Amino acid sequence: MEHPENSSEYAGLQVNSGVDQQPLVNPYLQRGRFRRRELTAAEMVEGIVKGDVTILSQAVTLVESVNPDHQAKAQEVINKCLPYSGNSVRVGISGVPGAGKSTSIDEFGIHVLKEKGGKLAVLAIDPSSERSKGSILGDKTRMEKLSTHPDSFIRPSPTAGSLGGVARKTRETIILCEAAGFDKIFVETVGVGQSETACHSMVDFFLLIQLAGTGDDLQGIKRGIMEICDGIVINKCDGDNVDKCHMAATNFRNALHFFPKTESGWMPKVLCYSGFYGYGIKEVWDMIYEYIDYVKANGYFDYRRNEQSKYWMYETINEHLRLNFYNNDVIKRHLQMAEQGVLAGLQTSFMAAQSLLDEYFRLLK
Repeated sequence: MEHPENSSEYAGLQVNSGVDQQPLVNPYLQRGRFRRRELTAAEMVEGIVKGDVTILSQAVTLVESVNPDHQAKAQEVINKCLPYSGNSVRVGISGVPGAGKSTSIDEFGIHVLKEKGGKLAVLAIDPSSERSKGSILGDKTRMEKLSTHPDSFIRPSPTAGSLGGVARKTRETIILCEAAGFDKIFVETVGVGQSETACHSMVDFFLLIQLAGTGDDLQGIKRGIMEICDGIVINKCDGDNVDKCHMAATNFRNALHFFPKTESGWMPKVLCYSGFYGYGIKEVWDMIYEYIDYVKANGYFDYRRNEQSKYWMYETINEHLRLNFYNNDVIKRHLQMAEQGVLAGLQTSFMAAQSLLDEYFRLLK
């Protein structure tokens, strides 16, 4: 189309037509040429056992996939890696958002790799958006030392709607990391507060990071997460905040005396440290290893691992039942009709759910 500015009435003005819009993708690019060969389950297991981090990352991605074909292959990989797992110290780390979990993990990890050697895997869980369903997955940016350490592996994963502060497949990822030779594993939760039972059911030591001087101290000593933690640490104990941290630690110690005795017989300790400056890191690790030695001596370590395996068996059953229900073709059709009936006010949500479940159980007969 001719530009109106080129009309004779606009003297001295000339507008060129420009060039045609170029394609966004190079037409000469052969996409299939760069496609990576898909590894078999046996090749994945072989690479994981050898400690290949690239293959380990591919296996974790396979485990997190919701594709049924991928899930079948992932279960085969996990089953073959199972004999090589179980030889690690699993530490769950939780706390309110902004408590310094990622910064502390960076210091904790560097210290234990320097003092104990071995390999460390960090499974950082990032909350997913309820609107876009996406996650930032940026925890690695706050682990500057670990991200460049040759003996560390950092894997951020989205929660993808999972409750309990951990991702849906974190348990399986732990097995893969252990098979790859990582003898220390950190599971960093999203820090949702009172619903950390899922993380507690997959780690050996559950560490709660708290802050001092952030408001009502009663919120920090409520039941729930306080009853399942094995150790409490007060972060940011530096500068003018030292006195507040020690006062908060005293309050937590007093509060712990009112809680029932733990199954392990261990009395949770309360320590102060600074994740930014690296103060008190050694004391935190001494507490963790003291706990591990204590529960291994009285047999609670193996008991807890067995209880966790049983717990995740039931969780897996629940998940597969839920997926089978929603992937059923008949239920999919009835689900839309039930949803329209609820929105139109023809039936209650509970009646609609009950009718769908009745139809599902009828199909199973």
